[in-house]
Amino acid sequence: MIHNILETIGETPLITIPNSNTADEGRILLKYERFNPGGSIKDRPALYIIQEAERKGLLKPGGTIIESSSGNFGISLAMIGAARGYRVIILADPKTTSANISVLKAFGAEVIIVTEKDDSGSYHKTRITQANKLAQEIPNAYRPDQCFNLLNRETHYKNTAQEIMHACSDKIAVFITAVSTGGQLGGISKYLKTFAPHVHIIGVDAEGSTIFGGEAKSYKIPGVGLSWTPLNLDVNYVDRIFKVKDEHAFIAARSIARHEGILIGPSSGACVMVALKVAQELGPDKQVVCMVADGGDRYLSTLFNDEWMKKQHFSLSVNTEMVRATASKLIPWSENPQGCANYRTDLIKSLNVPKSTLKMNQETVNRSLLNRERSEIID
Repeated sequence: MIHNILETIGETPLITIPNSNTADEGRILLKYERFNPGGSIKDRPALYIIQEAERKGLLKPGGTIIESSSGNFGISLAMIGAARGYRVIILADPKTTSANISVLKAFGAEVIIVTEKDDSGSYHKTRITQANKLAQEIPNAYRPDQCFNLLNRETHYKNTAQEIMHACSDKIAVFITAVSTGGQLGGISKYLKTFAPHVHIIGVDAEGSTIFGGEAKSYKIPGVGLSWTPLNLDVNYVDRIFKVKDEHAFIAARSIARHEGILIGPSSGACVMVALKVAQELGPDKQVVCMVADGGDRYLSTLFNDEWMKKQHFSLSVNTEMVRATASKLIPWSENPQGCANYRTDLIKSLNVPKSTLKMNQETVNRSLLNRERSEIID
């Protein structure tokens, strides 16, 4: 018997895509996070951060959770808030889909739409600033702060990465995931490079994001990108970066739905495109693990809407060979992520990052150092 819906978070399946991935190349395994109760991988860090906040007394019964999120992380917090009796306020923006807003409200969350753009033309910084301001004004409020809270990556180091290693053992050759707040790539890459250093780590970003430098411009892929390199990500554990065009991400996701019967979102479409590229360079004894952060059901009005696709001038073709041929032409944005990192420690002050986040981060760093010292003593 399951006593609480939150007990079902994690232990998601690895799924092959035999109609898109040929038998003579590396075997692609999709880590399908849609099977989490909130529908995405964000359930993992959301629950972990809230549990730590409760344990430390930062979030008390009857308290308010306040977060900046245009999608999945906010939904995860709203679900947790409903299950644990917290008020939840989510600061979203005009790019947030109507489906996501509906889900947030279904869980009882209050949604504030931030319409002011920041200096990079996105809404990230203005949303974060307003969320931090609200957290100071509302009594008994707590900010999970996914962008700056290092517990974001710690949950993937302790849980997601270990699930992958347990399932794949030493057969995993490549790990691929999209990048935004950096928790997934930061935590999983650190674990794999520590315990399976042979694994090649690839981060996937959108063209227009400047997490790894380049020219900032608008892009359509939701759930990826920032205008800086997030603190959750240590680029020293990453081998290559690919930036994927909007159209390529969308057609890959549509192709997987049509030919594999698996609904995935656009950010996962970008990852699949890179996975197809990498698999073509490997033999069948090698495994390519590709994170699928969420399902495609939240993108029915865009990704799976032909009229919307036409308005973006995106191809409607879902031909597998066309997708594979497009993937084969992908070129890495960087094979030296350290050289193009765009860290902005000044944002901690300018965005007024909560003291609770900084305190938890210091404890996380101290815990990591202690564990490293213990490991060295054992060795």
